[in-house]
Amino acid sequence: MFDDLLGNLQKQQEALQQKLAEIFVEAEAGDGAVMVKAGADLHIENIKLDPSKLDFSDREQVEDLLVVALNRALELARKEAAAESNKLLGNLLPGGMDQFLKP
Repeated sequence: MFDDLLGNLQKQQEALQQKLAEIFVEAEAGDGAVMVKAGADLHIENIKLDPSKLDFSDREQVEDLLVVALNRALELARKEAAAESNKLLGNLLPGGMDQFLKP
């Protein structure tokens, strides 16, 4: 019985990781000067810089905007990952117990 449960849980976890790798979020900083695309599996997919909105001679400003955009993207990605994880747990719990996972 427990082997079936653990095997099913492992399969669900693998499916979750695959799904998270396919979910992407985007965040920006500096009114679109820096755009970051991140996966819900917490990897950075892409960074775009808009040279018309950045002063590259001001290295500190560019670095600050990168940090802000990266942190925003990772926070959004974490929220997506948590939502997907809650769906998985909700499917594994007996009927009605999934309400305990809601914020």
